[in-house]
Amino acid sequence: MGMTMTQKILAAHANLPKVEAGQLIEADLDLVLGNDITSPVAIREMDKMKVDGVFDKDKIALVPDHFVPNKDIKSAEHCKCVREFAAKNNITNYFEVGKMGIEHALLPEQGLTVAGDVIIGADSHTCTYGALGAFSTGVGSTDMAAGMATGKAWFKVPSAIRFNLTGKPSKNVSGKDVILHIIGLIGVDGALYRSMEFCGDGVRNLTMDDRFTIANMAIEAGGKNGIFPVDELTIDYMKEHSSRSYTVYEPDEDAVYDEEYTIDLAGLRPTVAFPHLPENTKTVDEIDEVKIDQVVIGSCTNGRIDDMRIAADILKGRKVAPGIRCIVIPATQKIYLKCIEEGLINIFIDAGCVVSTPTCGPCLGGYMGVLAAGERCVSTTNRNFVGRMGHVDSEVYLASPAVAAASAITGYITDPDKI
Repeated sequence: MGMTMTQKILAAHANLPKVEAGQLIEADLDLVLGNDITSPVAIREMDKMKVDGVFDKDKIALVPDHFVPNKDIKSAEHCKCVREFAAKNNITNYFEVGKMGIEHALLPEQGLTVAGDVIIGADSHTCTYGALGAFSTGVGSTDMAAGMATGKAWFKVPSAIRFNLTGKPSKNVSGKDVILHIIGLIGVDGALYRSMEFCGDGVRNLTMDDRFTIANMAIEAGGKNGIFPVDELTIDYMKEHSSRSYTVYEPDEDAVYDEEYTIDLAGLRPTVAFPHLPENTKTVDEIDEVKIDQVVIGSCTNGRIDDMRIAADILKGRKVAPGIRCIVIPATQKIYLKCIEEGLINIFIDAGCVVSTPTCGPCLGGYMGVLAAGERCVSTTNRNFVGRMGHVDSEVYLASPAVAAASAITGYITDPDKI
């Protein structure tokens, strides 16, 4: 019985010749990630352990990104805690305001994540790095503390679901539509503690930004991780961004999967997740007029340069509808600068959008776009739970940058093909 991609990576990091689904292992870590919300908890847990520093100052990344620049005294105290810990332990990869970005866009950009890695992060969307052929998964702050102290973490080896992607997506269909379609198909617990492994000839028709988006939202189907095969596009991305060596793992021909799905990318349409779960999906062709109050284009899911370009292409020469607030958030400083160089910021501002410094901000109802009672928002973020972006009586509709930009122009959820 063969192993999946994920199982091979875990076996290698546990120094075992083979692992099986359900097996408990202890694996060596290549990177431990924390942010301004989760790191202070982990730091306090490390204090309780009375350990003498971190296992490797080069293999820890601390990224204040949720409430920065600090929105209030409490968030300032959290960031101060992380800043002082980073200085005390001489953490190499600490990203302060001015250098920071949204963690899951920043780390690949900085070359800190490559194929074959085992990565844990005290943030549920750490599964993003599976786009590069790594095993990456979210953990609690206590596990983050143990990881920072020892360089190891225990895992139950996950079983897997195989998603065979075929064909080429049409214009205005992107990775966000692919993953929303899949979550709508299998449900928010359809991949519970399982690896979502993507393969097939359709993968080559997905950009790296598409793949990051799909892997990012594996957790929204309950997945332990999402992972893509390493192809030429992946290798080119890693060569451009990283000087680290990487290891390519491929599934065995006789690898065991709990389930297999075939997704024809050519048949997909722009897809929207209605409140209050990511599985509550409809295509734009199935939606009656849904009036909105706000649009958010950004986040760790859709704040990359491709997302900015897609939104700008739709907004160029047009105006945001009266009464609509459109907030654009490039995910990192480099992406922000690229938007300036390409004239995208001008397009956004001319259209009537506001452009923010990199931050998670509105995604978790933090700031930069909190919703009032009764308000509706089309957002390129990853969760639309009750009260996720503000008042419990507000509503969040998850969509791609194309749908979000088109909706900002009309004031209601709109098929970008009709703009």
